Amino acid sequence: MRNIEIDADSGFCFGVVTAIRKAEEELDKSGRLYCLGDIVHNAAEVERLCSKGLVTITHDDLERLHDVKVLLRAHGEPPATYELARRNNIEIIDATCPVVLQLQRRIKGVADEEIHDSPADPLILIYGKPGHAEVNGLVGQTGGRAIVVRDVADLDGVDMSRDIRLYSQTTKSLDGFREIVAEIQRRKETSGGDFRWSDTICRQVASRMDKIREFAAAHDVVIFVSGTKSSNGKVLFAECRSVNPRSYMVAGPAELQPEWVEGAESIGICGATSTPAWLMKEVADALRD
Repeated sequence: MRNIEIDADSGFCFGVVTAIRKAEEELDKSGRLYCLGDIVHNAAEVERLCSKGLVTITHDDLERLHDVKVLLRAHGEPPATYELARRNNIEIIDATCPVVLQLQRRIKGVADEEIHDSPADPLILIYGKPGHAEVNGLVGQTGGRAIVVRDVADLDGVDMSRDIRLYSQTTKSLDGFREIVAEIQRRKETSGGDFRWSDTICRQVASRMDKIREFAAAHDVVIFVSGTKSSNGKVLFAECRSVNPRSYMVAGPAELQPEWVEGAESIGICGATSTPAWLMKEVADALRD
């Protein structure tokens, strides 16, 4: 008989858990709540909450709304969003992850103290994915002046003679961040200028890298459950594939292929920080069937 194991360390991080709890509490009271962007990057979980009355909106929608309640998800928002909500008499239910909130405050503090629109001011760099909701919120703390770098190649467009303050999107890879730090330090040897960096990666997310590699290596086949929009899902799935070539990503049980598990005695099921536990269980049940 096949052994099918669900990874105990996979599933929602505490920031997502808090956001969903706040949404469900309000929906239980009123039956309707607006959410600015997908509450989590998982279509199945979004659909479940929509069935309870959650309405996903865009920033354009927010401008047209008045006198309603709007939930801000764990990714966080720039100051402009709060200002718009005040103008439109919108009650904010703030579910910004505490780790993200702390990072926002740190970046804003540096921007307020050190950035005065002078060529001599330090550059604030954010290692992250351009356009990502969390990154937009972080850039917003600097009045749009921060520079987002995806990788070492993006450093070619940065004036290394300037003082630099480096931060990271909380869900990025520790290895990737260390590579950025090392490369800036190397370039600073010739360009000069002060360089200070802050490791702002969430350890709950970062620790999953090692754990998920161990989990993937311990099974013949790995089924990784994740929404296609999840950046964290892409990163963690790549870690699975790096140690177990028989790793496959699915959004749900309907995408399972019988040939994937042929001859497998041990099947591991894991997922992203945005993957609900109930969905991984559905995949496990489908495999048993």
